[in-house]
Amino acid sequence: MAASLPPSRPRIPGSGLAKGLAVTLRTMTRKTVTEQYPDAQPELPPRTRGVIGLFEENCTVCMLCARECPDWCIYIDSHKETVPAATPGGRDRSRNVLDRFAIDFSLCMYCGICIEVCPFDALFWSPEFEYAETDIRDLTHERDKLREWMWTVPAPPALDPGAEEPKELAAARRTADKLAAQQEPAAQQEPAAPEQPAPEQEGRE
Repeated sequence: MAASLPPSRPRIPGSGLAKGLAVTLRTMTRKTVTEQYPDAQPELPPRTRGVIGLFEENCTVCMLCARECPDWCIYIDSHKETVPAATPGGRDRSRNVLDRFAIDFSLCMYCGICIEVCPFDALFWSPEFEYAETDIRDLTHERDKLREWMWTVPAPPALDPGAEEPKELAAARRTADKLAAQQEPAAQQEPAAPEQPAPEQEGRE
């Protein structure tokens, strides 16, 4: 047999209206603060979705961001180049070279999917928002402009005290420790410089 529900409290008629009026009165008594933009720049949150910056060195032209974009507003062109073998008898390799990376911000819905799916950390959110244009065709920004916005990307927030170190930093630290360990024995094996004979004193009797 199901347990009986506790009796509900009787509602006072007009209580909802009184609560709404109380919120309105509290808001009316507070002092309003108007930011004098553009003379005073607004203080934006660190994760503001203003514009997308491109870190071109990390881009491998995998086309993943363009394929996953729901608005198809990312345009990428590239060509292949042959990289000579690093060792004798090795095989030449080919790599993609980025020719064009453009984003049409008149179509962009600022969903951030392209930034999330990029496996090489080539796209970042920048809080920059002053890029309005009088012509909609000028809202298609090429990679040079996207690269300039990269330098306005804020630094990532600090990790929590108990958080694990990122894998990239841990790998780089291990590599640096190995190189330092290899250089220490080489420095110890270097022969000491021979001592220079003391110059003869002048005026010796």
